[in-house]
Amino acid sequence: MGYGSPSRGGLEPIAHRIRNVADKLAARRQMKKGLKMSKDKKQKVTGYDKYVDWKIFIVPVVLFFVLLLLPTPYGMKDVGTEYRVGPKAVVAQITRTLFDASPSNAEQWQLITAQMMEQNMRMGALTKDRFLKRSFKWCHKYGIQADRRNFERARTHIQEKVGDDTYAALMQQAAKLRRDGLKYEELSDTDRRAADRGAWQIKVAIAMGVFVVLCFLTECIPLPGVAFCIGLILVFTGVTSRSEVAMLYWSDACWFIMGSLMFAAAFVKTGVDKRVCLMMFRKLAVPNVRWITLIIFVIIAPLAAFISDHALAAMFLPIGMLLYQNSLTREVPEDPELGKMLMIAIAMACNIGGPGAPSGGARNVIMMTYLTDMFGFDIGYFQWVTYCFPFLIAMIPITWFVVNWRFKPRITSLAPAMDQLRSEIGRMGGWNRQQIWALIIFMVMVFGWFTEKGFYQMGIYPVRLGIGVIAVAGAVAYLLAGVVNWRDYQEKVDWGVVWLYAGAIIFGRTLDDTGAAYWLARSVIDLLAPLGMDSGLPLMAVSNGLTAVLTNLMADGPAAAAVGPISLNMAGLVHPGTTYLPFMAMSTAVASSFAYGLIIGTPPNAIVYASGYLEPKDYLRVGIPIWFLANITLLLLTGVYWALRGFSGLPDF
Repeated sequence: MGYGSPSRGGLEPIAHRIRNVADKLAARRQMKKGLKMSKDKKQKVTGYDKYVDWKIFIVPVVLFFVLLLLPTPYGMKDVGTEYRVGPKAVVAQITRTLFDASPSNAEQWQLITAQMMEQNMRMGALTKDRFLKRSFKWCHKYGIQADRRNFERARTHIQEKVGDDTYAALMQQAAKLRRDGLKYEELSDTDRRAADRGAWQIKVAIAMGVFVVLCFLTECIPLPGVAFCIGLILVFTGVTSRSEVAMLYWSDACWFIMGSLMFAAAFVKTGVDKRVCLMMFRKLAVPNVRWITLIIFVIIAPLAAFISDHALAAMFLPIGMLLYQNSLTREVPEDPELGKMLMIAIAMACNIGGPGAPSGGARNVIMMTYLTDMFGFDIGYFQWVTYCFPFLIAMIPITWFVVNWRFKPRITSLAPAMDQLRSEIGRMGGWNRQQIWALIIFMVMVFGWFTEKGFYQMGIYPVRLGIGVIAVAGAVAYLLAGVVNWRDYQEKVDWGVVWLYAGAIIFGRTLDDTGAAYWLARSVIDLLAPLGMDSGLPLMAVSNGLTAVLTNLMADGPAAAAVGPISLNMAGLVHPGTTYLPFMAMSTAVASSFAYGLIIGTPPNAIVYASGYLEPKDYLRVGIPIWFLANITLLLLTGVYWALRGFSGLPDF
């Protein structure tokens, strides 16, 4: 045995200790693995984790093809005639009446005059004053080929040679020709082929609508996948070209949604969300549970008009859970009603706040976009706030009352929870550089949203920026300031939502551009006419109610995208060129936020459900009464405040 060699008796204790350590490490690894597996089992599968459920997905697929193969109804051919042959017929009539010439023999400025009048007629702008407000840029926006000289000559002719009454009568005659004067069976072969193509596009849009709505309702395919199916259907059926559908996916509304999610990610990363929330509670909170829930509404609802509702729900969910957990005592170790009250208050505050500003939800931007595209009426950011923010203010006490009426907690004092919040505020320290930059950039974005339209009209901005460009510019500013890196955006932004809303916008625009929405609107009006519900506030009440039902079954953005073109076409049919058009757009957007009754209605509903304090029936307990009260409040707001105020000089309906 050489020097330093351990004896057999000395090796055995060492080996024994090594085996013990190895066994402990193996046991620890096994325990961690078991805990991880247990955690994974408890974790719920999200919609993005699911695969296509072909047992359900086959239903919308089969219905889509069945609808395409069915004979084309005459009503679709009639609308196809209006949309594909009508513009040419109207231009021909106007040139004959005004200039005693056919379109082929008319001078360029005369043809531009007729084309501008026809475009105004389609948008419901039937007055001479609306024609004279059109600009050279407006002509290019709507595809009217004109140079400045001919545009000015056309404008001067209408201004000096055509009286108000003559102009209005001519526009009414043109509208009547397009709506009633053209008969499918009387068309030439060329025009009939054009009408048949228009009818085919309407049929595709209707079949696609059935497919999309069923997919949204059943979630048989991941929702972003539905958004891509929309584009594929349009290209494969020949409704749009591949280049056109690619451009539609990147509208200003889509940029706005993307930019909003990006700046929300910056807020969450830097901790500005938590700091602002805790600061507000420290200054405003009082121990009584009734006043705590009121403070939740007062804080969250206005913020939801400017920050995405699901981001706010995620911000305030830990605060609500902290309030509940720190309020429990030995005497009352559990109080389910208190937990439900706090969670529901957060969700409902997010839901009622969204309509207050365009940035409160994609549904608002979608309806603004539709109104501009279909009728040329532009609602600015601040203008929207002045009309819709009063609804938010009215709903705060109403919703607060319902929540406190439906839930009766045993614990009424939240003083222990308030003490815990004050302690956490003290440990946070001062504002750091990233938090300061995050707040400054956000304030600049809000300022841009409020002023971009006005500054463009005043000539301060040489081009119209749009709220989407400003939102993305803010997201880039966060990168330049070092507040976030791209990994933060990649991991924290729900890119599926961006594509989902892009698809929703394309869906709605297809319903409008093809005439499918017009066909549905005309059918609905014919159905409601015997009941006296085909115009005015009764029609708006029906539209709001249908929208509010649908938005509980599918996302609010797609709901607005589906109902928006239909409701606006209904408005354009019965009250063309009046305040009814912007009022219908705003009321549809507001009604699409009434997803109070189901977990799947809005992201905030689903987020607070993850707390474990709620059951599905709890949403119905508060959602049903709030749903009815919100519809009544919206109708009163329209009939009183909006009607008395009017809209940009338009005639009343």
